[in-house]
Amino acid sequence: MSSSDKPELVERDVKDKVDDKEDNSGFIDKVKGFIHDIGEKIEETIGFGKPTADVAEIHLPCINLEKAEIVVDVLIKNPNPVPIPLVDIDYLIESDGRKLLSGLIPDAGTIHAHGEETVKIPVTLIYDDIKSTYDDIKPGSIIPYRLKVDLIVDVPVFGRLTLPLEKTGEIPIPYKPDIDMEKIHFERFSWEETIAVLHLKLENMNDFDLGLNALDYEVWLSEVSIGSAELEKSAKIGKNGISYIEIPISFRPKDFGSALWDMIRGKGTGYSMKGHINVDTPFGAMKLPISKEGGTTRLKKNREDGGDDDDDDDED
Repeated sequence: MSSSDKPELVERDVKDKVDDKEDNSGFIDKVKGFIHDIGEKIEETIGFGKPTADVAEIHLPCINLEKAEIVVDVLIKNPNPVPIPLVDIDYLIESDGRKLLSGLIPDAGTIHAHGEETVKIPVTLIYDDIKSTYDDIKPGSIIPYRLKVDLIVDVPVFGRLTLPLEKTGEIPIPYKPDIDMEKIHFERFSWEETIAVLHLKLENMNDFDLGLNALDYEVWLSEVSIGSAELEKSAKIGKNGISYIEIPISFRPKDFGSALWDMIRGKGTGYSMKGHINVDTPFGAMKLPISKEGGTTRLKKNREDGGDDDDDDDED
């Protein structure tokens, strides 16, 4: 054999190896295609499919000066003929790109075959934690939030899937209203029992409206409790606004001693007031505390003409 034949033999050997690789590659592709077809046939025959999820609603069952309890309702639909486990729930709440809260709920339950379930995700925002982390978040403000939820489910044929959800909204950082007792107006005076009206000024320190429904209170004059009550009272206090309300009260002046004469002579007397107001807000109902320590008020007798002196206001 001549030396000129050797390149041809090498060429054929290389060509044969390339052909073998192509045959192997083609065989693997055929196997993959076969498995894919089998999977599709199983999916079509048995009816497997990917579950879906959506945020149905967000509740604020409790919101006060310390915290906001949030419940996220997530509706999950399972189109499969078998139950599927909800492996994990991974959630994050952020505001302007800053994390407020995150968490993981493992083994969150099972979604029934051909069914749907509303899964509740409870989270709690502690305001002190937020305010200590971010100085610019102030009491009385409203902050935007973005809720991100990843639901991890285990589905036959598909394996583990992540269902991402997202929802945006606003949440308040409530602040207690400021209260002042401007004056006490006599309706009827007696040493044994005096009927009077407390003239109160309520200042809303929040960036949202308050709809007053009721209040409970206890009032002290000269360190003597003159009464307490729970009243239904309606008033709207606009955001960062002021409202005036009148509440009746009865007390026995003889219990005050010399302090009563100071009030009658216009010298004023110290008072304290504590209680709560029940209000409606755009974010749901709230019960907010009201308090005033070390205030000064005056008594005013009821005139026959019904007039009031404008200079009978508080000296705080």
